[in-house]
Amino acid sequence: MATQRPQRTPAEIEDIILRKIFLVSFVDSMENDSRIVYLEMTAAEIMSEGKDLQLSREVIERVVIDRLSGDFPAAEPPFQYLLNCYRRAYEEGKKIASMKDKNIRGEMELVVKQAKRLAISYCRIHLGNPDMFPNYQKNKSNVSPLLPLVFSEVGSNLDAFGGTSAGISCPPGFLEEFFRDADYDSMELVLKQLYEDLRGSVLKVSALGNFQQPLRALLLLVNFPVGAKALVNHPWWIPKGVYLNGRVIEMTSILGPFFHVSALPDHAIFKSEPDVGQQCFSEASTRRPADLLSSFTTIKTVMNNLYDVLAEVLMCLLKNTSTRENVLEYIAEVINRNSSRAHLQVDPLSCASSGMFVNLSAVMLRLCEPFLDANLSKRDKIDPKYVFHCNRLELRGLTALHASSEEVSEWINNNAAKVNDTTNNIDERRLLQSQEATSSSSNANIPSLQNKNPVPTGSGNSKYPFICECFFMTARVLNLGLLKAFSDFKNLVQDISRSEDTLSSFKAMLEQAPSPQLQQDISRLEKEIELYSQEKLCYEAQLLRDGGLLQRSLSYYRLMVVWLVGLVGGFKMPLQSPCPMEFSSMPEHFVEDTMELLIYASRIPRALDGVMLDDFMNFIIMFMASVEYIRNPYLRAKMVEVLNCWMPRRSGSKDTETLFEGHQLSLEYLVRNLLKLYVDIEFTGSHTQFYDKFNIRHNIAELLEYLWQVPSHRNVWRKIAKEEEKGVYLNFLNFLINDSIYLLDESLNKILEHKELEAEMSNTAEWERRPSQERQERTRLFHSQENIIRVDMKLANEDVSMMAFTSEQITAPFLLPEMVERVASMLNYFLLQLVGPQRKSLSLKDPEKYEFRPKLLLKQDSSFGLQSLEMIVLNLNYFKRTLSSVNFQSLGAEYLNLVIGAAADVLRRIGEEAKIIQDFVDLGAKAKLIAAEAMDAEAALGDIPDEFLDPIQYTLMRDPVILPSSRITVDRHVIQRHLLSDSTDPFNRSHLTGDMLIADLELKARIEEFIRSQDIKRRGQDSSMHKTKETIQTTDTTNLIE
Repeated sequence: MATQRPQRTPAEIEDIILRKIFLVSFVDSMENDSRIVYLEMTAAEIMSEGKDLQLSREVIERVVIDRLSGDFPAAEPPFQYLLNCYRRAYEEGKKIASMKDKNIRGEMELVVKQAKRLAISYCRIHLGNPDMFPNYQKNKSNVSPLLPLVFSEVGSNLDAFGGTSAGISCPPGFLEEFFRDADYDSMELVLKQLYEDLRGSVLKVSALGNFQQPLRALLLLVNFPVGAKALVNHPWWIPKGVYLNGRVIEMTSILGPFFHVSALPDHAIFKSEPDVGQQCFSEASTRRPADLLSSFTTIKTVMNNLYDVLAEVLMCLLKNTSTRENVLEYIAEVINRNSSRAHLQVDPLSCASSGMFVNLSAVMLRLCEPFLDANLSKRDKIDPKYVFHCNRLELRGLTALHASSEEVSEWINNNAAKVNDTTNNIDERRLLQSQEATSSSSNANIPSLQNKNPVPTGSGNSKYPFICECFFMTARVLNLGLLKAFSDFKNLVQDISRSEDTLSSFKAMLEQAPSPQLQQDISRLEKEIELYSQEKLCYEAQLLRDGGLLQRSLSYYRLMVVWLVGLVGGFKMPLQSPCPMEFSSMPEHFVEDTMELLIYASRIPRALDGVMLDDFMNFIIMFMASVEYIRNPYLRAKMVEVLNCWMPRRSGSKDTETLFEGHQLSLEYLVRNLLKLYVDIEFTGSHTQFYDKFNIRHNIAELLEYLWQVPSHRNVWRKIAKEEEKGVYLNFLNFLINDSIYLLDESLNKILEHKELEAEMSNTAEWERRPSQERQERTRLFHSQENIIRVDMKLANEDVSMMAFTSEQITAPFLLPEMVERVASMLNYFLLQLVGPQRKSLSLKDPEKYEFRPKLLLKQDSSFGLQSLEMIVLNLNYFKRTLSSVNFQSLGAEYLNLVIGAAADVLRRIGEEAKIIQDFVDLGAKAKLIAAEAMDAEAALGDIPDEFLDPIQYTLMRDPVILPSSRITVDRHVIQRHLLSDSTDPFNRSHLTGDMLIADLELKARIEEFIRSQDIKRRGQDSSMHKTKETIQTTDTTNLIE
């Protein structure tokens, strides 16, 4: 029978466990484990105290201190030793769990718990005071020993420096216990070093680098209160210094390098590795679509991981009331120090990168998600006073929607004075009420003002809710980040296009005249285009392919427009007058960014799927023609560009069709506001306004052409033409005619110049004798002219087309005295150019390339002319008293002699219907008759006194009026035609409108009397001449008989 082993006492078990954990011994036994340290001095002290040489909870802390303080060169360094003590304690704890005796198990669990606590405590002490205990470790690292542990806790064994963590793993629960209940003062230096190491591990790391471990480590640390506090109190949380700017914050703050991680290109000095463009998109034109798609997906995935974790980091800090203010200060500092990113040219050395701001945009949008619900139920938390009174963001210097900076300041000062008066009154009432309450035995029935909210004073120190702060900060970040990046992408695409055009020109020149310099230029351009193409695909991967980023942005800007409309009373028309100062003073970029994003999103396939566009549509219709609310005409023009993108034929979506054809505000106001904007855009105040208006009107014309085809809109159009016959609709027609004449004239003249240049280049021998630089310049001019002709001709065709389809059903405005001569002159000019003597010189090798379709233009013009010119001619007969003989003569004679016959001849050759040709011939006959009558009428008037002649056109006045400022008398229809294009007195440039004209009745009566007297005189002369002729004939006859 085997003898039973004696059962160990709890003290013996405790001794065994502690020796295993701390690897120390009081007996110099020759054990094989070299890690065990013999504490001879400690053992002697314990024996002198009369205690057993056993490890126990009472002596273990002394033992640990002696172990760490002793001179043991071969032993583990302090931190590794303590870490492994914790690890062994954890392992012993698992073994203890299987003990059957509950009492002993409970006692031993306490032993292990104390061992862990000691290991953690002395780890903190050692890391906070590295020189306290001797450390014989060779090749000491400057990196915190906690870093690999944190990395192992959050991810794989790869560390942030590209190597492995040397098999180091973190014992379960170590970091949790290390940071959980730590005292901030003891941990400050430890965490300071750790944050600096994390920052350094992602410095200049791109989206393809290993940023995820440090990022998850950062999130792990800020989840501990002590970690959050240490981060926002770090000297590099917001760096200080005289030379602090946006780029310094990005590269030196703790969070900056994390936000710098990106796929977007950056300045060479700050370029991150690995190079995303080079790795993913080099020689993209030769890659399979599947490979490119895989690269797009990879970049999108890693960037969204970055956004999500950074948002978690900020949200964790924001939820902590002790760190929230620091986070808001950091974001505000980043925004304010990078305000110059809004400029057209951005200095990369003083401003943070696009990558940082796109990342910050994505993060801020995630912070906004709780108040971007479908009903936007929390928009009342957004206080417009934040823009004027909050000192955190620099908002008051931004361009406002309508108000000037002086108007804003005056309004703020007036409000502040009113608030102060109100506050003083309330204080007086409270004092009086307090006195009454004191003197009364019962104050139960006295209404108390003490619990009412005081009137806000609007000071910069006012506390605004987080939703309010987040909303305005996000608006600024998106302006400087996402929207700026879209703009950069657009410019990059234009650069690529220009470079490709230049490359094509160089290659063409190389074929004609080879030269080493040209070959070098071609090689340089090819490398440049390859680099541009890589950058373009990087933008596409991070911006355009990220549907989630676009959807969040659109949700945010939907809140923006709904909130802005709330400042003016909601979605209702007409708008109140005057514009509320709260709306008028809002930064202009709030609206501009909204429109820009809608334009970009509309050009990305399926980006608008599921987006609620009705609020955007309402906003655009309300403000696109309201100069009283939005001063900048280019901003209102952007709204038209948005609508242009939404036209069904362009968007290919039924959703956008309902916006135009089933939307109440659209049906009632869209055509009216488009016509008004067409007129307003004539005068933008910019030095480029003359050329800008054509592009803007092109967008308006495309929309109007589409709306004309919608019966409900066409009916509204007719109604407007009738109601505004002498108002905005007349101005619209005037500018339409002006533009048509200018564009056709400009493009036809450019065709003649272009043909001369083409002839130069086709003479190979002469061309090759010219210097290389001259050939390059002339080639660039050739391509530039091609573009100008194509654009001008397209716009001219568009304008003529619009006059053609509108005149079918709206003729009256064309026949007004102010317009009829303009319309006749325009048609005369068009036909003269198309069928006159110079038509053969306008032939081009490839007219379609230049949008030059003379046959179609002539047919289109003829169908318009035969409906309108016939009516114009009849109308001229009806209004003989209102038009001068010069008008009749010009219209009839020129058409008859130069145009009508030639037009009929050309129409025969291009196969026009016989009826239309005959109508042209008949029109010529009518014009001849009218011209003859006009010439007779002019001759009958004889010498007209100068005081009866209009000083502008030098024709007989029929309805003289006095200009109120210059006091000069002119003919009413002449000055009214001038006012259609320019609302100033032509003699002194003072402001002038039609209702300011003063009828000169006395002069009008004298003119009418003059006409009557001349008519009577002419009739008398005709009668006398007739009698004379009869007498002569009789005499002659008699003489012959005789």
